[in-house]
Amino acid sequence: MSVSYFKRYRMEFDLRNHRSIPIYVPKGYRLLAWQPELLAGHAEAKYLSFRDEIDADVFECLAELEGCKRLMQEISFKDGFLPEATWLAAYVDGGQVEYCGTIQGIRVTPKHGAIQNVGVTPAHRGRGIGSSLIYAALSGFQQVGLPRAYLEVTAQNDGAVRLYKRLGFRRTKTLFKAVELAYS
Repeated sequence: MSVSYFKRYRMEFDLRNHRSIPIYVPKGYRLLAWQPELLAGHAEAKYLSFRDEIDADVFECLAELEGCKRLMQEISFKDGFLPEATWLAAYVDGGQVEYCGTIQGIRVTPKHGAIQNVGVTPAHRGRGIGSSLIYAALSGFQQVGLPRAYLEVTAQNDGAVRLYKRLGFRRTKTLFKAVELAYS
């Protein structure tokens, strides 16, 4: 076994500077509010979003569908889980529904909400789904009266870091995640 360290950024968003957050959903897409019956849809979107990405190396549960199901169950049963900040993106085409994005929100302190696992499947990236999910989660944090929200992102995930900066998140801390890697 070998240990690798992955650099991650904590990025924060000050909700006090925004009266209300506009949520634009691209044509052909819908955001579905949290319902326990959608847990499998969240897990599927999470798995398809992360399985071939660096975050599947950092968090091995993201590399398997079953791991994503367990993670979604853990998140949804966590103290502080916020249905108001948890959304599933769906692409609707001729009656067919394809789950293509997911985000979860948790109240971690009386003043902070944490965004968990923003994921958009590769075929739907670059269409504004990630922005829609993030704004919907931020709006949910506002609804429950939280003044600040944060997320963590692997520093090598350039696209995500750029998106978060563009949406108004500011880097506040650099962290290192130790991961044991098995070599065959």
